[in-house]
Amino acid sequence: LDIPGIEKFTGAGVYYGAAMVQALSYKGENVCMVGGANSAGQAAIHFSKYASKVIMLVRGDSLTKGMSQYLVDQINETKNIDVMLSSNIQAVNGKERLESVIVCNSKNGENTTFPISSIFIFIGAQPRTYWLSGVIERDRNGFILTGPDLMPDRNSRLRGWTVDRDPFLLETNIPGVFAAGDVRLGSVKRVASGVGEGAIAIQFVHQYLTKV
Repeated sequence: LDIPGIEKFTGAGVYYGAAMVQALSYKGENVCMVGGANSAGQAAIHFSKYASKVIMLVRGDSLTKGMSQYLVDQINETKNIDVMLSSNIQAVNGKERLESVIVCNSKNGENTTFPISSIFIFIGAQPRTYWLSGVIERDRNGFILTGPDLMPDRNSRLRGWTVDRDPFLLETNIPGVFAAGDVRLGSVKRVASGVGEGAIAIQFVHQYLTKV
């Protein structure tokens, strides 16, 4: 989140994503979920079983635009989840840890302060692959292209490709260079998925080395 001073509280009340085990630590506290897609909704439901109150801050004007209907229904039926639409965090406050947030309603411009012990942010990811620019093919958001994503036209050879085969599933535009995990275009942003892709990539490495 691009909020002045928020870096101070990263790891001390501000977290990007959330592990389900974290919910156990927030019994009786007020927490905030930032985001309006399924990840935020799932976290809100889970944390509501332990936290006193869960506030969902959604930039858009509806939950249904980015969230599965079954989650929307569960959230609406959960008494200690408050959904604030058209809302953004304007400021964060606290000494050594996060203590409160100021939330602005973008429709009426009204600011409201909430006592909050932690914010869990679900607004997407930045792959931070800028250091690969000019070497590894990426999409406009910086996610690495691999396998079929490198070849939208199946009838033509990838430009600059130097081996007599198509790229393997997790292979980049450079033969023998593979990508796995969250930085790859189309990846599922989960630890288990990243570990699985890493294991598959190793198999492709072995296949590649047998032909070198």
